[in-house]
Parts: sequence; structure tokens; C-alpha cells
Amino acid sequence: MEQHDREELAEVNAARKGFYEFLASMYKLELTDEQIGTLTKQDLPTDAEYVGAGYATVKEYLRHRDSGTRQELAVDYARVFLCAGMYEQLMAPPYESVYTSEEHLLMQDARDSAVAFYLGEELGLPADNTTPEDHLSFEFQFMAKLIERAGAALDAGDEARYAELCAKQRAFFDEHLANWVPRLCADVRAYAQTAFYRGVADITEGFLQLEDQMIGQSAQAA
Repeated sequence: MEQHDREELAEVNAARKGFYEFLASMYKLELTDEQIGTLTKQDLPTDAEYVGAGYATVKEYLRHRDSGTRQELAVDYARVFLCAGMYEQLMAPPYESVYTSEEHLLMQDARDSAVAFYLGEELGLPADNTTPEDHLSFEFQFMAKLIERAGAALDAGDEARYAELCAKQRAFFDEHLANWVPRLCADVRAYAQTAFYRGVADITEGFLQLEDQMIGQSAQAA
């Protein structure tokens, strides 16, 4: 591979890694004032495409930020993702098992399969972790780690390892993201009371549509 092509591929993969980390932070916990402030200051793209439309929604919401914004977002997060106060209806719990098991329960086959992927790269969660391992933030973080390690393999000239990591990205994406996250995004849009989280859902779904293509292109480029 030419040096220019290698550098271009590294730049694309770094952007993909960063996007997965950004999305993981959106779903992991309620946002802090610091996170909200950082988002407010960012120059988010607002083109007409799906991801850009989501950014435009987020940017417009944050334009009206005030002292109550963090609390408003925390309440919406708890309602939508933690189903707080919703005793007879699930909103959008960010666990793969809930969306893929017949009885919509936690800690099902999807969780076990995700853990197997993590351990295949010797990536286990801390012993004191109490959150099911198929939480969307963990799955996004795992993809970011696969991309990071692929970048290291590319830098080292280890094309076999790079190809292996691209194959793992493809498999994990197909088996643990594409199969349920679009449904989660639809539920977030249906139940979120803030435009912010509806925008995040649009960003997420739009990115996954792009990522479906980018995984293959990254693999072929090497």
C-alpha cells in the first residue's frame, strides 16, 4: 500500500473510532454539565444527510441551553433508557438482549455472544461491573477498540492481523449492532421528550448506515 493511501486509511479509521466513542458516551449515562458544554461549543456538521440532520436537531436544542438543561436531559435519559417510572411499558432500554430475545429479557444469548467477542480480544469488563455486557455503550466501545487495534496493526505492517480485525468488525457489526440498533433508534424517536435525544437517535442510525459501507472499504483498502 502506498504511504499516502495508508495515511488516508488511518485518518478514516481514526474518525470511525472517534465516532463510536462519541456515541458510547451518549448512551452510557446521563450527560454531565461538562459534556453538554463541550457539545454546545463543537462545530457540528448540519448538512441535509441523516447524520447531519441529527446534528442539526442537537445543535438547535443546545442553542437554547440554560441552567435546567442538564436536569431535563437527565430526566429524559432515565425515562427513555432506564424506563424510570414506566411500569407497564418499555421505552428504549439500550440492551441487545431486550431487543433480540423472544421474551425481551436482560442477560440472554446476545449478552453471552457479545462477551465471547470481547474475550476473543482479551477485553473483559471490570470485575465490579454490574451493567449487562450487551449494553449499547459497551458494544460501541468494543468497535472503537477493534478499530484502534486495526490501526496499530496497519502501522506495524501486519496485514494479516489488520485483515483479522476488519473481519471481527464486520462480524460484530452484523451480529450485534445492525440487528437491533435501528429498532432502538426508532423507539428513542418515538418516546424521547427532548429533541436532543431524538437527534442522537438520528445520528446513530445514520452513522450505522455509513459504517456498513465503511467497514468493507477499510478491509478492501488494505
